Amino acid sequence: MYKDVIDRIRQKAMRDPKIIIFPETEDRRVLKAVEIIRSEGIAQPLLLAREDIDPFQKEQFAYLLYECRKNKGMTLEKAHELMEDHHFYAAMMLRCGFVDGMVTGAAHSTAVVMRAAIYCLDINDRIGLVTSAFLMAIPNCIYGEDGVICFADCGVIPDPTSGQLAKIAVSAAQFFQDIMDKPARVAMLSFSTKGSAEGTWVSKVRESVEMAKDLKKDFFIDGELQLDSALVPEVAALKLKQSDVAGQANVLIFPSLDAGNIGYKLTERLAHARAIGPIILGTHQPCSDLSRGCSVEDIVDCTALTVVRAQKRSLDPGNLSINFDKHYAYTNF
Repeated sequence: MYKDVIDRIRQKAMRDPKIIIFPETEDRRVLKAVEIIRSEGIAQPLLLAREDIDPFQKEQFAYLLYECRKNKGMTLEKAHELMEDHHFYAAMMLRCGFVDGMVTGAAHSTAVVMRAAIYCLDINDRIGLVTSAFLMAIPNCIYGEDGVICFADCGVIPDPTSGQLAKIAVSAAQFFQDIMDKPARVAMLSFSTKGSAEGTWVSKVRESVEMAKDLKKDFFIDGELQLDSALVPEVAALKLKQSDVAGQANVLIFPSLDAGNIGYKLTERLAHARAIGPIILGTHQPCSDLSRGCSVEDIVDCTALTVVRAQKRSLDPGNLSINFDKHYAYTNF
């Protein structure tokens, strides 16, 4: 069943393929994936090698980065230094609207990708937090949406506060709805279900539920829930009287990076699931980080997700808090 979901995501991407930049031309998996992406019309892929960097444009990007971050200690010298890194250059191309999305990370750590995204991309002011999510496609699975479940955060924030967990939940829920066109049902996970245990870890999750509901009142969010209470209707019926989420969750929010990272890797390896992502959340411009263990198919599917997110962004002017005109980016600095 999950294959049908992945196929639908690819089909959505093909209806309006966007320009996606790939700054890892040295990786054979990326090159093979780009061949498939181009031949199937999933995106308009743009490979960025070091020799493709334009010196004039690089100078403009450095000045723009300096202007955007000088109040955070950025110097013009440092900005020029960062623009020597083609991840930063690619991220600035995305920021300025020359491309519609970025997919990278097959040959670089999450830290490298996240640094370029946080420094260069436009952060969603309402959320104010950059985080990540995986779309887990699980074979022979009756849970989630036809075996597809969103896991967050599995790659960025080690020990999130209640407030950060709430923002992770809202970002992941919005991502899931944008991709799946289905209501997100968000479970804030814990080793406790609605007071079955106590402690600071439980309190953190419990507090995050109300914060998340305040951030987005029209989302289905519940917790604290143990994993079986979140996914299994029979267990949910035993442990809870009423919930819009318990027993039918399709978005799982883990209480720590330890739990999230271990959880997605367990699911990937033991259940032979496809882990698509990590998808970077919290930036206006769509960007995806790849696991260094990714396959060619993972790169193709991650690109399709990035294209669909770019399609949603182009339809919602409210997402475009800074939309640099291409001519302006070239000539007015």
